[in-house]
Amino acid sequence: MESNRRNFLRNSFASVSGIAAATMLPGNLFGQGTYNTNQIEEIVLQPAKRPVPKETIRFSVVGINHGHILGMVESLIEGGGQLVAVYSKEPELLPDFTKRFPNAKIAKSEAEILEDNSIQLVASAAIPVERAPLGIRVMKSGKDYMTDKPGILTFDQFKEVKKVQKETKRIYSIVYSERLSNPASVKAGELILSGAIGKVVQTIGMGPHRMRPETRPDWFFYPEKAGGILCDIGSHQCDQFLFYTGSKQAEVSSSQVGNFNNPKYPQYSDFGDMNVRSPHATGYIRIDWFTPDGLDTWGDGRTFILGTEGYIEMRKYIDIAGRKGGNHLFLVNQKETKYYDCSQVYMPYGEQLVSDVVNRTETAMSQDHCFLATELALTAQKIAYKLNV
Repeated sequence: MESNRRNFLRNSFASVSGIAAATMLPGNLFGQGTYNTNQIEEIVLQPAKRPVPKETIRFSVVGINHGHILGMVESLIEGGGQLVAVYSKEPELLPDFTKRFPNAKIAKSEAEILEDNSIQLVASAAIPVERAPLGIRVMKSGKDYMTDKPGILTFDQFKEVKKVQKETKRIYSIVYSERLSNPASVKAGELILSGAIGKVVQTIGMGPHRMRPETRPDWFFYPEKAGGILCDIGSHQCDQFLFYTGSKQAEVSSSQVGNFNNPKYPQYSDFGDMNVRSPHATGYIRIDWFTPDGLDTWGDGRTFILGTEGYIEMRKYIDIAGRKGGNHLFLVNQKETKYYDCSQVYMPYGEQLVSDVVNRTETAMSQDHCFLATELALTAQKIAYKLNV
């Protein structure tokens, strides 16, 4: 008993001594020095004074089935484009469009636009399955084409689009708006180009969306018409992976989809993820339709970009930590930690595309990049393991 008592006292003193010694060690040895770094610098980026766009084009719209067309048209107008006419085979969709753009002439047919030689570009947000066939007709008419994503739904369409684009030398531009139409995404590209986080080795893209079935058109729930979750909103993330990693080649290593909460539409998938890789970088992509109604926007979209010298996080549409609005960017590297309010960053895609139409250049997006992002999304959709839910 006395021996056990001595061992207990000895161990107790050792524990107390250990605690006392630990208090003299640097706090960060145990991760306690997290907030002992320099104060985070907060930067509100101001709008840059920009000259009037140098170039101008005449463009028209065919197909207004998705609301993205409004932002697409605005980007072209801000970039120097002149909206001439709009055609919709569903006349009930026209009032919302013409209210926003009252100067647009309402065309009586698609042919009226395609046969107008003064029109240089056609923009479209038609039902997804109709976008590639329309783009082929547009290119064959001698015009460039700007389409909402997904811009191509099947590999048969993909093969024909690439063939006609090569033959006609026209521009086939798919608007991956989570990068091209988001100020924080534009700023992230500038920071990476400046070397702020070294060489990019991985991206993680999260693209949650809100699902309200009663607000969605019937075609939305059928993959043969809308493309499926990886082909559709997954294409945004494929574009970002290629852009931020500077990858010219890439492949899909795995993908999966599931329908967890929409039994009324058995062909539909409300969840999907995929892994992609290039010779020098990897990417993980997760997309879903589970944004709860309690969130004050349609999705808490985030992108994480890992570099050899630091990392970037974008909270594109909301910061649930408390900052107002969207377009939040966080930068951490070997020198500093910064927060950027990117709300007023200029988005150059529309102006660049107008310039490309005039000068036959590829400043907005190379054609190879445009097609590769779509090819990754199509591949992921095709090979996806279907979760048994």
